[in-house]
Amino acid sequence: MNTDTIRFLLNGEPVEVTGIAPTTSLLAWLRIHQGLTGTKEGCAEGDCGACTVVLGELAGSADALRLYSVNACIQFVPALDGKAVFTVEYLRRQAGDGLHPVQQAMVDCHGSQCGFCTPGFVMSLWDLYNACVPDGTRPDPARIRSQLTGNLCRCTGYRPIIEAGERMFEHAELPLDREAVRAALLRLRRREALDYVHEGTHFLAPRTLAQLVALRSQRPQATLLAGCTDIGLWVNKQFREVGDLIYIGQVEDLQQVGEAHGKLHIGAAVSLSDAFAALCLPYPELGELWERFASPPVRNAGTLGGNIANGSPIGDSMPALIALGAEVVLHGPRGRRSLPLDAFYLDYMKKDLSADEIVEAVEVPVHESALRFRSWKVSKRFDSDISAVCGAFALRLEAGVVRSPRIAFGGMAATPRRALRTEAAIEGRRWDEAALFAALQALAEDYAPLSDLRASADYRRRTAAGLLRRFYLETRAQDPLDAQQTRVFAAFDSFAAQP
Repeated sequence: MNTDTIRFLLNGEPVEVTGIAPTTSLLAWLRIHQGLTGTKEGCAEGDCGACTVVLGELAGSADALRLYSVNACIQFVPALDGKAVFTVEYLRRQAGDGLHPVQQAMVDCHGSQCGFCTPGFVMSLWDLYNACVPDGTRPDPARIRSQLTGNLCRCTGYRPIIEAGERMFEHAELPLDREAVRAALLRLRRREALDYVHEGTHFLAPRTLAQLVALRSQRPQATLLAGCTDIGLWVNKQFREVGDLIYIGQVEDLQQVGEAHGKLHIGAAVSLSDAFAALCLPYPELGELWERFASPPVRNAGTLGGNIANGSPIGDSMPALIALGAEVVLHGPRGRRSLPLDAFYLDYMKKDLSADEIVEAVEVPVHESALRFRSWKVSKRFDSDISAVCGAFALRLEAGVVRSPRIAFGGMAATPRRALRTEAAIEGRRWDEAALFAALQALAEDYAPLSDLRASADYRRRTAAGLLRRFYLETRAQDPLDAQQTRVFAAFDSFAAQP
């Protein structure tokens, strides 16, 4: 059944939207159609945070309200069907005649100068405020900084904004009425699959896996849409016509995370935030990569399945998943099939995926006690930047001997790819300096990287070698101190003891 109306909550009030192209961004709709100009356009690619808004949706079997920040510039309006949208204008309405505690704290701490970026900062802080107030927790500066990594400011500087994030809890509490929002979303809930049509172009949002597989089989040329963090740029920056869209974000079966038969199963529609939270339980070594993967608004919208299906050679999730032996689950009209993730990528942006198949899930083996695992990315900016090189390393040590090594890099080839020669060079050897030397020699033969705007080929080769050496230094057996080391430490202790 065709549906010509998109329904969602805007600042607490139900709205119905018609007559817009399926690729209309939330940012454009807010500013042009609603006159809500507090949400700003800075980069139109999810990088600056000036357009940050907060979404709410029903989640889980209990239909609990889940709030999260996103970039309005790379969210298509039809994907908001059944959700709640909060913009900076809502905070003034919530506060009545005064300012919301988040806004008042920004004033108190002089957290704004030109003001262009301020609404985005406020909404990121409001998201954090609503996460902390109900349970009485207070974030430390590190958590506030993490929350704000998706927001850029060119004139105020970040210190007073971080201080505002601490001070906003000192004012009278003004939490969101979550139960009222939840009740309104329950009334808006759509039982049928959305098929929004505008000038012959469809935006289809199936609700079951069977519906999704059938639609993909019927429309193999349609564009599959998950978090829109990549396809939004196709529209905004490349002005591409993407045709019919099949949105997977309403398929409950693809939003599941679970563990069975020694594998962690992550559905293709699970957000990057939730996917990394699940992965970091068995693999805490992924914590730094999680923190540096884009920004909270991008991680909240983007999905791990979308990152895998996109298959960019500089996608940050794939090297780590390949090193861990992950498999991708594909689903089409002929049924399901699984294959190792490293076998999924055939060539630059080419995958072992038929036109009528979808990525259903990724499955990752559960951590082994003997596994040594690390993953690091190197980029021009520390936060919210794409890698120049991303390396991942995993091996088992049995009595000091290397077993089953798996080493993978992004940014070193046309696809995320294993270093097979390097793995062969250390398999069955003692994990010592001689093995490292052999691995470094083999690594030089594994890749022929290119130079581009992110890094030169030589820089990439040197960086990959440096990461391999770092992995060795962090996982080697710790030998007793030799005489020279003992003398060095004794000299340092003597120096440190001097007044």
